Amino acid sequence: MVDPTRGVLYPGRLPLLHRLPADEEARDLIAWFWVPEWDLEPGIVSRQHVVGYPALNLVVEPEGVTLSGATSIATHRDLEGRGWAVGALLRPAAVRTLTEAPAELVDREIALAAPELHTAVVAAMTTDPERHRRATRVVADWLRLRSGPITDAARQANAMVDALVGEDAARSPEEAASRLAVSVRTLQRLAHRYVGVAPAAMIRRRRLQDAADRLRADPRQDLAALAAELGYADHAHLSRDFTAVLGIAPSAYRVVPAGRSGVRES
Repeated sequence: MVDPTRGVLYPGRLPLLHRLPADEEARDLIAWFWVPEWDLEPGIVSRQHVVGYPALNLVVEPEGVTLSGATSIATHRDLEGRGWAVGALLRPAAVRTLTEAPAELVDREIALAAPELHTAVVAAMTTDPERHRRATRVVADWLRLRSGPITDAARQANAMVDALVGEDAARSPEEAASRLAVSVRTLQRLAHRYVGVAPAAMIRRRRLQDAADRLRADPRQDLAALAAELGYADHAHLSRDFTAVLGIAPSAYRVVPAGRSGVRES
């Protein structure tokens, strides 16, 4: 099951958002699809805050196609008017097809020249009653055709991400390397080559997503106990990480109202 709110700091402020799993043939390339749609009144801006997964995203919007790198801090985007996007959270096996240097895309996005992909997705999102399924199928087919056969190295990179941020993920790079029967240095090279950020940074991002999810679910959560459960040395370590990446202390985040809101521009 794809969690529709994981990584979203204030789910109550979301526009209509769909998260869809990739079909069987595309699961080595795409973790899942995310498809937001919005239609806001004039003068209303909806600010969306996200602590992103340590991964790259392929995004198709009415304006064009972009490739977004992994992020080092929480990010936001202001939505206004009417619009949509079709995004694919990429598995490492898809990354080398689109860029040779994912580390250069950290906290950045670049435009991709993919007119046939853009035209087909826009057509699906504009005219098809089953627009989400049709649009995501277009993206999956395009990416499969562009990627070709999955190499052993790419499968190993996928396994690396699973070990670092998947279900029952490792608590340290050393543990992840042991699970994969590789050296820590090999793990670091895989992460740099296919994601662009270090294994330790990927683990920290997973912990912060877990912390934010837990605090939203139970604002009365004891922070010292939460820190211990997530593998932090202590409460202070969790608070420093949370504040550095999300820009807000965990004690403050858990009392911020989660209801839908907009910011009216002056």
